[in-house]
Amino acid sequence: MKILVVHNDYGKYSGEEAVVDRMIGDMRQSGHVVETLRTTSEGVRDTLWGKTKGFFAGIYSIRGRRLMRKALVRHKPDIVHIHNLYPFLSPAILPICKEFGVTVIMTVHNYRLICPTGLFLRDGKPCEQCLRCGNEWSCIRYNCEQSLFRSVGYAMRNMVARRRRFYTGNVDYFCCLTEFQKAKLIAAGFSDKKIKVIPNYIGEIEQVEIPVTDKGSYIGYVGRLSHEKGFDMLLEVARRHPEMVFKFAGTLRNDMPPVDIPANVTLCGQLDARQLSVFYSNARFIVIPSRCYEGFPMALLEASSHRRCCIAPNHGAFPDLMTDAESGAATGLLFKPLDIDDLEQKVMRLWDNCNESERLGMMAERNYKHRFTKETVIGEWNRFLNHVAGNNKVRDSK
Repeated sequence: MKILVVHNDYGKYSGEEAVVDRMIGDMRQSGHVVETLRTTSEGVRDTLWGKTKGFFAGIYSIRGRRLMRKALVRHKPDIVHIHNLYPFLSPAILPICKEFGVTVIMTVHNYRLICPTGLFLRDGKPCEQCLRCGNEWSCIRYNCEQSLFRSVGYAMRNMVARRRRFYTGNVDYFCCLTEFQKAKLIAAGFSDKKIKVIPNYIGEIEQVEIPVTDKGSYIGYVGRLSHEKGFDMLLEVARRHPEMVFKFAGTLRNDMPPVDIPANVTLCGQLDARQLSVFYSNARFIVIPSRCYEGFPMALLEASSHRRCCIAPNHGAFPDLMTDAESGAATGLLFKPLDIDDLEQKVMRLWDNCNESERLGMMAERNYKHRFTKETVIGEWNRFLNHVAGNNKVRDSK
């Protein structure tokens, strides 16, 4: 099967890019012919001209349409697999795929189809105002991007895509990462018959040998150090408990104000695969204190693959992802979203009870092996692609 993967890379290499790159490689290993159409946002926000180009291209990209047409003529794919279209491809490329009679599937990495910012977040709290209203104007009203220029641009591109039915009229299947995402799309009016749930997965894990008796010597955090990720809430817990040891793996966003780091917190910076494996293996447990729902928290899978449990907010997809599919048992602890006191209680509970954190870690690993391994998820993708190919043959024979 010939697949054309379409993706606009972000300004900096992100978890989404890693997922896209990994999937391209694994699809090729599965025997598919995979071609790519990729643009990049690197450096776009560095100049006024770049910002202006991104503003208009996100609404309707003439260049993106030209690139799409050339790619379809050159590669003649059976399936076009869409990831991110903003800003330099834009949803305006989707009708061209239909002109060529090519099946279009789209992986839904976040909530951008129904929320201009893609986060369902405003003023540090989950917000579904645009979903409830059925339009995008709240993004401008509340200046959700903290930049009127960006807020207007994001709202405009969603409005044009919605009114011209670029997604609903041209995408054959939406592949959500979680049941939570699927429910939100259905609530926004997307057809449940066109939605498939296939989770993310991680690549080959380099396990690090550690003593069996080692329970972990610190509380770990893995991810971008930004407000929406809630890392500042975990810092506050650290301030309250100088007897505990915390380590943060990730980089601090450039637009973050100066942060006071307690003495019991170590910032480890960006870690490579080997270093990250060591980080997980030596942590007692991992905390994911996100203010936002998250699209699909990869740190949860990575921790689980190392037999480490997580503490996460009781919202979004976390309750489902942290429940063992076979037994229904919890694989970690959930705290009340945005409640630092409850987060503190959950952290204290696992720090003081190594047996519980170890038991939950074993459940997390079991859940991971059952639902989220590369073999399991790629198997789901191949079955789905074969189903799509079968439907195409039936359609073409009529």
